[in-house]
Amino acid sequence: MTTAPPRPSGSQPPHGLRDFYEDPAVPVASGAPRSLRQARMLAAALGPATSGARTVIDIGCGDGSAAATAAPLLAGHRIVGVDWSQDALRRAHAHLPYAVRGELTDGGLPFRSASADAVLFSEVVEHLVDPDAALDEIHRILRPGGHLMLSTPNLAAWYNRALLLAGVQPVFSEVSLRAIHGRPGKEVVGHLRLYTARALREFVTASGFEVVRLRGAPFHGVPRPMRPLDRLVCAVPSLSSILLLHARRT
Repeated sequence: MTTAPPRPSGSQPPHGLRDFYEDPAVPVASGAPRSLRQARMLAAALGPATSGARTVIDIGCGDGSAAATAAPLLAGHRIVGVDWSQDALRRAHAHLPYAVRGELTDGGLPFRSASADAVLFSEVVEHLVDPDAALDEIHRILRPGGHLMLSTPNLAAWYNRALLLAGVQPVFSEVSLRAIHGRPGKEVVGHLRLYTARALREFVTASGFEVVRLRGAPFHGVPRPMRPLDRLVCAVPSLSSILLLHARRT
């Protein structure tokens, strides 16, 4: 996943962030287990295409791998990928028939109001300078009753609680775009904001959505010996590695 960090209208993009997200070495995809769980939630919400094809907008589609994972479960529905990074879009075309460049501010996304039936917003919100403006734009393009499928790392994941008690920077949090400092892990991915389950629910509700369901998903970066426990903890979303939220536009 990558997408443009929203900025005040008329201002120039911060070159550091633009260069960061256009760097081919920056990860633009998340783990398959999260994508598959989210796709199943969306397929259940939309129902089969026999009752009518729906339009799904994958905002921050990255290399298109998440949409490719979802496609078999969304057969007959239209999936359109959107990303800010030209490099990501070049890779996305290998997985998506439709992938366009778009931003969440400065004119908004290239879609009419109330034109989408569902929005996939996977591992994007944690990268944004102005997440409020992003949710406003998603609210605009969704039809009333349309579905928002949002996923994001959990600040209060079970291992982060232990790390904080030990005085260690939580996983997923970053203090620099140049290197990892004070926490486990090796990849810098540009996280600017992190949410707990409670904070995510309140944030989405305040943005004009009704939360339908919150589930947990495992994190592909958890060390192999700990992965069975990470999958088990998904039964308690507030402790899980990844938060999967299904909401509807009010």
